[in-house]
Amino acid sequence: MPDTRFSRLDEPLWPLMNKFYRAHQSSMKAVREAQLWVARRDEIVGALCLRPVSGGHWLTGLFVDPACRGQGIAAGLISAAVKECELPVWLFCHPDLRGFYERCGFTFDPPMPYAMVERLSRYARSKPMIAMGLAPAIRARCA
Repeated sequence: MPDTRFSRLDEPLWPLMNKFYRAHQSSMKAVREAQLWVARRDEIVGALCLRPVSGGHWLTGLFVDPACRGQGIAAGLISAAVKECELPVWLFCHPDLRGFYERCGFTFDPPMPYAMVERLSRYARSKPMIAMGLAPAIRARCA
């Protein structure tokens, strides 16, 4: 299996993340006010955004190239991105992904600021969605 490197994407390279998402017909987009993280082999094979929000960070846009799934890329990417976070990290996901995120140290239905609760409520109107949270004392440990 090729060596995978996880790193923050420098601002001049941000367009590469949207190019990666588009190449896989993903509706996800890089968020300018976020930390953009990528997993690379020769090219980008995974990406996520870590966006500052009131009281913590919001993890969005996690996507791994379908040809590379099941190889620990999402877990490694999450671990690298949250490693230095001193505040909680929240994410919204489909209920089927709960087990994966729990293996990474996230918990179901975490305490969140009102703005995040409102955002989840809006998203959950159109599709099944749950909140997961990672406390700052716990580092991602996906298996």
